[in-house]
Amino acid sequence: MPNRLAHETSPYLLQHADNPVDWWPWSAAAFEEARRRGVPVLLSVGYSSCHWCHVMAHESFEDAATAELLNEHFVAVKVDREERPDVDAVYMEAVQAATGQGGWPMTVFLTPDAEPFYFGTYFPPEPRHGMPSFGQILDGVRNAWADRRDEVGEVAGRIVADLAGRSLTGALPADRRPPGPEELHGALMGLTREFDAVHGGFGGAPKFPPSMALEFLLRHHARTGSAGALEMVQATGAAMARGGIYDQLGGGFARYAVDATWTVPHFEKMLYDNALLCRTYAHLWRSTGSDLARRIAVETADFMVRELRTDQGGFASALDADSDDGTGKHVEGAYYVWTPGQLRAVLGDEDAEFAATYFGVTEEGTFEEGTSVLQLPDADGLVDAERVASVKRRLLAAREERPRPGRDDKVVASWNGLAIAALAETGAYFDRPDLIQAATDAADLLVRVHMDWHARLHRTSRDGTPGANSGVLEDYADVAEGFLTLASVTGEGVWVEFAGFFLDTVLLQFTAEDGALYDTAADAEALIRRPQDPTDNATPSGWTAAAGALLSYAALTGSGLHRDAAERALGIVTALAGRAPRFIGWGLAVAEAALDGPREVAVVGPQGDPATVALHRAALLGTAPGAVVALGAPGTDEVPLLQDRPLVDGQPAAYVCRHFTCERPTADPEELTERLRG
Repeated sequence: MPNRLAHETSPYLLQHADNPVDWWPWSAAAFEEARRRGVPVLLSVGYSSCHWCHVMAHESFEDAATAELLNEHFVAVKVDREERPDVDAVYMEAVQAATGQGGWPMTVFLTPDAEPFYFGTYFPPEPRHGMPSFGQILDGVRNAWADRRDEVGEVAGRIVADLAGRSLTGALPADRRPPGPEELHGALMGLTREFDAVHGGFGGAPKFPPSMALEFLLRHHARTGSAGALEMVQATGAAMARGGIYDQLGGGFARYAVDATWTVPHFEKMLYDNALLCRTYAHLWRSTGSDLARRIAVETADFMVRELRTDQGGFASALDADSDDGTGKHVEGAYYVWTPGQLRAVLGDEDAEFAATYFGVTEEGTFEEGTSVLQLPDADGLVDAERVASVKRRLLAAREERPRPGRDDKVVASWNGLAIAALAETGAYFDRPDLIQAATDAADLLVRVHMDWHARLHRTSRDGTPGANSGVLEDYADVAEGFLTLASVTGEGVWVEFAGFFLDTVLLQFTAEDGALYDTAADAEALIRRPQDPTDNATPSGWTAAAGALLSYAALTGSGLHRDAAERALGIVTALAGRAPRFIGWGLAVAEAALDGPREVAVVGPQGDPATVALHRAALLGTAPGAVVALGAPGTDEVPLLQDRPLVDGQPAAYVCRHFTCERPTADPEELTERLRG
C-alpha cells in the first residue's frame, strides 16, 4: 500500500511513496502523531537528484526489516529540501554545529516538539569504514529514548537554545554602510589567495562552479580595470568549459567536480547552476568578446530550454546523476561516459580515434570501470571544425538512445527567476528571440500559477498546480531579479510592477528593524528557529539577492525606501568581504553596483525603430557594474526612469544618470557604449 506521500507533488517524495516505511510529509499532524504515541521523529531530508539519497533509500528505506523497526518505534518524516529550504536550513545548521559537517541525505532525530537531539547524514546498512549501520543508529536512539528520556530532552533543549542565539539581527555594522573600495579590494585579495592558478576556480576538491564570485570579479574589473580579476574569470571559465564538469555533447554543467581539475563531475544537473553559469559566460563574452564564452552561454541556454523546460513553460529543477546502464542497474554517470569501444561502435575506427584524442577518452578511463568523461584536454593546435561537429552530432544521437536520467519536474520559483534573467540576457546579446520568449513564458507561469491575489508566492509547482509551501526570501528576490531583467530586455514595464509587489513583501515580511533579513516570512510556519543566512551556497543567498533586486528596482523607480533597504542589507557584506569572499560573492557583486551608482539608462524611441534597437543593444551590452536599463516609446510612464525623457530632435535617445545626476542625452550608440564602460 502506498504511504502518505502518494498524494504529494514533489517528485522526491513520490519516489518514496511505495516504500514499506510509513512516511509522513512534514506537517503538524506528524508531530501530533509522535506525541500521541510517545515516540521520537526520524526526519530524513534529501532531493530527487541526490545520489546518496537514492543509495540510502535502496539500502534501508526499501528494506522490510528496517521499515518494520522504523514504523514500530518512530514517526518517519520525509522532506524535499528544495520544497522546504527553511526546514532544511534549520536542521542542517544543527547538524553542522554538532558534527562539523553536513550534506544529504540528512538524518535527524527529533522530539515530538521538533527539537533535534541526534544527527547524521548517510548511514550504511551494515557497519562500514568506521560508520555504524543505520539499524544500529535506530536501536541506539530507540534505547536512549526509552531509558534516558530526560537526558535526551536536556540535549535537545541545549541545541535549540544554541540555535536561537545565532540570530544575525543586531550583528550588522553600526553605520549599516555598504562595502566601499577598500573592502572590495580586500575581497579581491582574499579570492586571489584562494585562486587555483593551475586549474582555475577556488580551493581544492571537491570543486564547485564559483559563478557568484566570478560575477563579482567581472564587475570589479569593469569598475577598476583590475587585470587580475579578469584573468581569474577567464582562466576559471575556460577550465570549466573544457573540463568534464561541462557536457561536451549536450551542453550544460554538472553540479560540481569531485576533483580539483574539473575532470570528473557529480553528474546531476541543476537548473540553478546552469542559469547562473549561463549568465556568467554571457557577461564574460560582453566584457571580452570571447568566442568560447559565447558558445558556452548559448549552449547552456539551449540545454535549459531543451532538457528542463516543462509543458507549462517553466523550468524543471534537475536531472539525476544516475541512470540505467542498460542492464537494469542504476549507475552514476552511465548516460554521459564513454569507452573507446563505444566510440568505435558509433563512429568507426578512424573517427573514433580522432574523437578519443579530442575528448580525452582512454582505455584506462578517467571515471569508473574504464569509462571516460568527455573533456577537451588539448587547447593547442588547429581542429577540423566540421569533423568535430559531425562527431558530436553522431555521439549525441547515440547517447539519446541510452536510458535517460530521471528529471525532477518540480518548478521552483527562485530558480526560475534565475533562469529568466539568464535567458533574457543571453537572448538579447546573441539575437535569439526564442530564448527571450522562453524567459517570458516562464515569467507568465510564475504569475499565473505561483502568485496569489495578495502577490504572495508559492515556492513550487508541478504540472501547473502550485504546491502548498510558501515562498521564502530567495523566491521573492530571485523572481524580482528575473522580472527586472526581463523588463530591461523587452521594454515591458509590467514586469517592473510585479517585481515591486514582491519587493514590497520583502520589506514587510522578511526585513528586521535594523535591516537584517530572514529567510522566512514573519507569518510563515514557526520552526525551532527562524532561519537567516546571508552567505552564498549553491545560489545567491536570499539576503544578498534581495539587496540586488532592491537596488535595481530603486534605480528604475527612484524609490528611496528600496535604496535604503538595499544599502542596509549590504552592511553584512561589509562585515564578511575580507573574511569569506568566496561565500558572499553575490553580495560583493551587488556592492560593486551600489558603488558604481548603479548607472541608470533610459532608452526612449519607437519600439522596433532601428535607431531605438541600436541604442537599446548598446545599453544592454554596457559593462558598468549592475547598470539598469529601461526601454520605452515616447510618453511611456510605466517605469519612472522613463518619465520626462523626450526624443532629441525627433530621434530616439538614451539618457544615462548616476548618483542623482543625468548626462546630456545621446543618439549615438558608440557614445553610449563609451559612457557605459566600467
